[in-house]
Amino acid sequence: MKVYLNGKFVDASRARLSVFDASLQHAVGLFETFRAFGGEVFRLQAHIERLITSARQLGLSDRLRPGPLAEAVRATLEKNNLTDARIRLTVTGGDLGPIAPATARRSGKKHQPGVLIIATEPTVYPESLFTDGAPVVIADPKANPFDPLASHKSLNYWVRLQTLAQAAAAKAAESLWFMVTNHLCGGAVSNALLIKDGQLYSPIVRGEEPEGSIPSPVLPGVTRAAVIELAESMDLPIHRKMLTINDVLEADELMLTNSSWLILPVVRVEKETIGDGKVGPITQQLRQRLLQTIADECDLEPNS
Repeated sequence: MKVYLNGKFVDASRARLSVFDASLQHAVGLFETFRAFGGEVFRLQAHIERLITSARQLGLSDRLRPGPLAEAVRATLEKNNLTDARIRLTVTGGDLGPIAPATARRSGKKHQPGVLIIATEPTVYPESLFTDGAPVVIADPKANPFDPLASHKSLNYWVRLQTLAQAAAAKAAESLWFMVTNHLCGGAVSNALLIKDGQLYSPIVRGEEPEGSIPSPVLPGVTRAAVIELAESMDLPIHRKMLTINDVLEADELMLTNSSWLILPVVRVEKETIGDGKVGPITQQLRQRLLQTIADECDLEPNS
């Protein structure tokens, strides 16, 4: 396997980061994961723009450019002879050298961010997850709307992975996260959408906050945005609002979106059944339309 590391392709077994890289020293960095279908990455530009926006807002770097990053992603696919793939793009804080970050800031020294791109075979999920739906659990940790990292895909991801592991131990597919105010955020690695009385409801994500409200700790998901576009094309009323556990449990349908599984229907939260316990018709429609959108945008052959 060849990985892209700071402008060069190297064997994965020989890829090295400095021991002084800020990603290792202080978990400073950002990442994106996305999917390639038939050699084309779905919504690549949206993923890269989100990464660059986060890098600027968090003060990680203002040097990242969308064109070269997109070119490097496509080159990584080609270098590994992959058409269908899971791709991770990581931007690290760069090599600090043997000095403290505060000293570096005072000296005015600029650090070049590290860029790592890895393309692997995509995760294959059991078809039953999509035909029968999945159970989820509720995570114990709470998201803090005043944590400046909360709505970004930073490398500080350990606690989310812990709750995902706890879900797996309970034979569940995901863990639902709530804010310290007990309002729904989404899954540990996904966005959440509800259907109630033929209408779609979504937690407010970063960038959608009403004027004067608290910041949202919810990542603006790329797949979530694609699904909302499809819901609009189906003339579904769409509401972005603060949602409670009662909204979740009283929903007719619940789905989780990300770039890996696309749309995951949820039929149970802990011991509570969602709707009639079956994958709902709107969720089914949205998933089929999303698959068609991917086929259209990635120029896939029929039945590929």
